Amino acid sequence: MKGFIFKEFLHIFRDRRTMLILFGMPIVQVLLFGFAITNEINNARIAVLDEAKDEMSRVITDKMTSSGYFELATVLQSRDEIESAFKKGQVKMVVVFEPDFSSRFVKEGQAAVQLIADASDPNTAGLLTNYASAIIRDFAMNLQDQQKPPIQLRTETTMLYNPELKGVFMFVPGTITILLMLISAMMTSISIAREKELGTMEVLLVSPLKPWQIISGKVVPYIMLSFINALVILILSYTVFGMPMRGSLILLLLESILFIVMALSMGIFISTVSKTQQQAMLLSMFVLMLPTILLSGFIFPIANMPLPLQWLSHIMPSKWFIIIIKQIMLKGLGIAYFWKETLILAGMTLLFVGMSVKKFNIRLA
Repeated sequence: MKGFIFKEFLHIFRDRRTMLILFGMPIVQVLLFGFAITNEINNARIAVLDEAKDEMSRVITDKMTSSGYFELATVLQSRDEIESAFKKGQVKMVVVFEPDFSSRFVKEGQAAVQLIADASDPNTAGLLTNYASAIIRDFAMNLQDQQKPPIQLRTETTMLYNPELKGVFMFVPGTITILLMLISAMMTSISIAREKELGTMEVLLVSPLKPWQIISGKVVPYIMLSFINALVILILSYTVFGMPMRGSLILLLLESILFIVMALSMGIFISTVSKTQQQAMLLSMFVLMLPTILLSGFIFPIANMPLPLQWLSHIMPSKWFIIIIKQIMLKGLGIAYFWKETLILAGMTLLFVGMSVKKFNIRLA
């Protein structure tokens, strides 16, 4: 058993492509996912058409540009220039102040600000208008406080666990899950298929090792290497993206090991039903990649999906691990709050290990 595990380590370290996939791909992907996938708006280019040209409109414009969300790209002189600015791709939104903006607000208590957004990207357009509306409402509320009206109705909002609404807090846990799932499962899915393709499977079949020992020997090296991957990803998420660690780091690492073992056992099962490395890799990508991204709650809320897809999401291991990561890192909770998710991952691990051993037994017969 020791010799078999040592042989697997040597085989992995001698294969430069395997080492590149194991250690190079996770670092590159976690940086790309963390920086590229975000629902935040920063320095969005806008234009202003100020038909009022008074003090209040200038103050609102300054508040918007100093917020960090918007960058003033150009100042328009007439409404005829609005469509041209959008067509040239100069701006994503135009802010229009009506004539006599300040006087109407002071005398009548109301004034109009028109927000015209480029809805060819509806998500971005919605975020831009929401951000701009919030800044304008905040300005109006501060002005009302200074005037001290007789009756005030104020709404106060508090954001727990992510007060700054950073999108990276949502995407980094999902990215960690996807990388551990894909890298671990993909690497083990080609292991037994590679033995058959290279003609070394016969050596394993005539060895005194039992099926469970062969499978364990294949999995143990990848458990250790994937655990190192998990540490690297967690360090990057903390140092580069500022992800908090409000819960127990030891508990998070233990849960990560459980998820890694589950992903590796799934990859071993895929390798037992595949004849070639290419078939094993394609099968692992098809079975794991799209469902993991779409049905885990990583990007799209599961509650918004049709009922059949919500049921299907229950069999996705990544869904349960994302819940665990967020509970530990963002909320600082303990095992008492996610023991059900932990048991589900443990049950899936036992299921795939049992299926792999049984399928391997069938091969021996």
